[in-house]
Amino acid sequence: MKRRHLFLAVEVLSPLVVLGAWWAVSAGSTDPFFPSLAKIIDQFGQTWLFSRFDSDVVPSLARMFAGYAIAAGVGIPLGVALGLARRLHEAVAPLLEFARAIPPPALIPFGIVVLGVGDAMKIFIIVAVCVFPIVLNAIDGVRSVDPELMDAGRAYQVGRRDRLVHVVLPASMPQIFAGLRTALSLALILMVISEMVASTNGIGYFVLQSQRTFAITEMWSGILLLGILGYVLNLAFGLVERRVLRWHRAARGVATN
Repeated sequence: MKRRHLFLAVEVLSPLVVLGAWWAVSAGSTDPFFPSLAKIIDQFGQTWLFSRFDSDVVPSLARMFAGYAIAAGVGIPLGVALGLARRLHEAVAPLLEFARAIPPPALIPFGIVVLGVGDAMKIFIIVAVCVFPIVLNAIDGVRSVDPELMDAGRAYQVGRRDRLVHVVLPASMPQIFAGLRTALSLALILMVISEMVASTNGIGYFVLQSQRTFAITEMWSGILLLGILGYVLNLAFGLVERRVLRWHRAARGVATN
């Protein structure tokens, strides 16, 4: 327990130490490209807590969560199906690797041509990138299921549906969550990238426009917001993961002891 408290204290104090050092180093800065942290925080409050929350933060998060949800809804069933059907996976593996190798920004012109410059294009870009780590981790998770569990299910004449629900999915869930965590980070990145091209709102649009108009303090406030969002989203995902996979950690603890 003491060790856990120590790690928690380090996790809380480390960002505070970094912010304190940033505050001290930047205090009194007259460089227009590197304003003081005090100015950035003041601009952060004016911009993101009031004037631009509804116009930029809400649309950005709506696109990100929509794309992430679609990617998860498509990627998990597809990955499980390909993990169970080995020959089907071997047949489509070259297509998966080819599509996964395409750099995400290269998909933006295609998305604009096909879907226009609205939300559909941005959601498509997020889905197209986030679906691959989910699919690949789901495949690995299904493949890593202990064969003896599957053999025991067949020996006791457990139906395919019950084996899927009570054996395959629980055993592969840690890998699936690993893919979902990776996809969440990619969703945030692709949200910003997609909004920097042919957009009229969003956090990425605001950061790029601030840079173009030399509103550097505003630009830094947007970057700070993205860092906070990434931290909060990862923290929330970790809480959900620990709750859902509580049984998994308990089983590992028993096996270790």
